[in-house]
This record gives sequence, structure tokens and C-alpha cells, in this order.
Amino acid sequence: MTETITAPDVAAGRLTKDALDKNFCDLHPLLDPHEAQVEADRCYFCYDAPCMNACPTSIDIPQFIRQISTGNPTGSAKTIFEQNILGGMCARVCPTENLCEQVCVRNDAEGKPVKIGELQRYATDHFMASHESTPFTRGEPTGKRIAVVGAGPAGLSCAHRLAVHGHDVTLFDARPKLGGLNEYGIASYKSVDDFAAREVNFILSIGGITVETGKRLGDNLSLTALQSEYDAVFLGIGLGGVNALGLDGEDKDGVLDAVDYIADLRQADDLAELPVGRRIVVIGGGMTAVDIAVQTKLLGADDVTIAYRRGQDRMNASEYEQHLAQTNGVKILTWVQPNALLGANGHVTGIALEKTEQAADGSLKGTGDIVTLPADMVFKAVGQTLVQADLESAVPMIRNGRIVADEHRKTSLDKVWAGGDCILGGEDLTVAAVEDGKIAAEAITRALSA
Repeated sequence: MTETITAPDVAAGRLTKDALDKNFCDLHPLLDPHEAQVEADRCYFCYDAPCMNACPTSIDIPQFIRQISTGNPTGSAKTIFEQNILGGMCARVCPTENLCEQVCVRNDAEGKPVKIGELQRYATDHFMASHESTPFTRGEPTGKRIAVVGAGPAGLSCAHRLAVHGHDVTLFDARPKLGGLNEYGIASYKSVDDFAAREVNFILSIGGITVETGKRLGDNLSLTALQSEYDAVFLGIGLGGVNALGLDGEDKDGVLDAVDYIADLRQADDLAELPVGRRIVVIGGGMTAVDIAVQTKLLGADDVTIAYRRGQDRMNASEYEQHLAQTNGVKILTWVQPNALLGANGHVTGIALEKTEQAADGSLKGTGDIVTLPADMVFKAVGQTLVQADLESAVPMIRNGRIVADEHRKTSLDKVWAGGDCILGGEDLTVAAVEDGKIAAEAITRALSA
């Protein structure tokens, strides 16, 4: 498998605008009313439904599908939003094949679950197209002030639920746009037509939420100050650092963090202006690795390889996502780990990968055999880390690089709760972050009412 290394080839405009528009169109187009009716009629409306138990936000799935089947998509959406105010985005990005749809009893009957995610999108999109605000009314003002740091799924969920309870919320975020990974971090074909921003506006329509962008912990925002100025603080700060490969030459041109490139792609006005290599190697095995691999292929890269250190069955990316990558021409190379970055004139030209195997105790070890792949770009998608320095002197208990929070999402610090990717035990899923924010908001409300 060793290949000759040639000069790097990175260029913009590999495909025409029409080709790019086609490549980055909606991955799952919205069901029309007839399609939604037919799909909803497949549901058995199970008592004690396993799909509902598999949903991290406990949406009453049989209920919302029954409402679709009876011609009431507005009521269906309200059922969804009661438990998940970001139900529209979750319908687009949730790995439903590993959650609600995996346990659908239709799988046993015919190996084909009800399309729960697509039905959820049908209902929520219908509601958002016909209503300017959420189906909730802000509660009577309590006079309590809560700071929510991070306007990703966890922070937005928490802020909205706090506003429903009548608290005054200040929502801080480091970036100019709200939404967190929904705005900056997911594949463009999963969220088209500026949906992330439209959902943010929908959530803020509840009122009682003041937004301050350009505010970052450790820079112009202090957790200690927030603790003294507010009645409670919620941290939904995500994971701001990116794990390194630990190789010499990671500062070479063309060695990039996948999350940064995805953010650039999501914010690009013209995808034809985004430079992409002809040969791409992605290191990692999660959703981010698939997202960057597929998108670089759709931008016009000729050869894209995901390199993962264990077997394909151990990849964090779902089976569906792996299949999506492969059907888009992405190769998945398993049982290899980064060994050395190759380069010329300061730019990466290839990567040496050492073959791996599993030892008797389950640990991973290198075999000494090396595979060399040419690469104009090498993307790091090997996980993100909490930037503890941002917390300055007010540092909650940290374990395994994440904030420790109890079942109510309370941290070890006085008046501080946390949720989303930054906490220990999180599932790194949008829907799980939404649930964290909801749980924390209810806990904060109870604490302030005591």
C-alpha cells in the first residue's frame, strides 16, 4: 500500500457551483404531507414504547406520531417541544439509528423501523414555518438572574427552560453567532437553509433572554465574577481544545483541526472559494471524522481516507455514518495509527501509519509495519478537550478532563451547574446536551425557590 509522495496539491474551485449546490443539498429532504401520513401509519403506538425510553429527552414518540397520523402536525410539534425545544435540529442530526429507531418494534417485524427522525422533522418544521415563537409563555418574573455560558444546545435548552420559569437569563457566547456546534460544527448537508440560526431565533422568542456575544471565559468573562453577580451559573462551554497527534511536524501547512475546517465550511459564503486538497487523510473514527471526510470529498477531493486505530466495529461513528462515508467514496482504513508526518517546504505531503493489533489484555499495540499515504491535507479528528485554563481560579472538580456534575448537573462549585460535552459522562450528542440543559434549569429553579 505504500505510495509515491508527490508535491502537495491544494486548490479552491475544484467543482462548479452547480455541482457544489447538488453535493451540499439537504441529506434528508422534508417529507411531504402524504409521505408523513403513510410513515406515521406504520407506527404501532406501543404502550410503554421502547423508542420513548431510548430518547435521551424522553419525547412521547407514539403520541407525536399519532398526532401526525390524525392530521395534527401542530399538536405533534408541541408534544416534541415540551421535552426538546431543539427538536428541529435533533431531528436532523441525532443518530436515530442508534437510539429510538434502533429499538422500534418494526425492526423485529420487518427490519425497517418507523422513520421517527424524519417524522419529528416534519412536525417541527411545520410548526416553525407557521409560528414565529415557541409554544411557551414566559413565566411571571421571579427577579432571579442566571448566567448561561455557551450558546450551544445545552446552553440554549437551559436558557429557554429558565425563561419559561420566569427567570432573567443572560446568555454569553465567545463567537459572533449562537448555536455552538449546531452552527459551526456539523456537516452542512445535515442543516441547510440557515436552519441553526433560525432555530436560535425561535428559542429566543420566549423573551427574558439577553444575549452577549464575543464573551469568553478566561478572556473577558470570569466565572468567579459571574458567581458573585448572578444567582446561578450554567456552563455549557463544550470542549474548546483539540487533541494532538503527538507527532513532530504538526505545525506544517496542511495539518489541520477538523473542527476548525468544518466551521470555516459552515460559514463560507461561497464553497468554491474554500481550498481543499486532492488527497485527504483523516485521523479518527467518530462523527467529526466522517463529517470532514465526506465534505472534503463533496468539495472535489479525489482521494479521501479515514484512518482509524482499531476495527471498524469500534468506531464511534454510527454504522449509518460509516455507510454514508463509503457511499460517497471515502475509504476507511482500520488498524493503523499515526507514526510520522511527511512534508516538503513546510507543507505536509503524506503520513506514515503504523499497523496495529489488539493485545491479549485488550490494549492496542503497534506491529512495526508502516503504511505510507500521500496527503495534501491531514485532518485531526481525534477528540476534543476541556480548556481548564479558561476557568481560571474558579475550577470545579475535574475528572478525566471533564467537569464532574451530579444527576442534577450541579458541579462542586457553589451556584454552578454544567451540561453538554464539557461534563463527565456525557454522550457527545446534541440531544443529550439538550437534556442536560433542561435538567439543570429545573434544578436551578428548585434551588432558587428553596
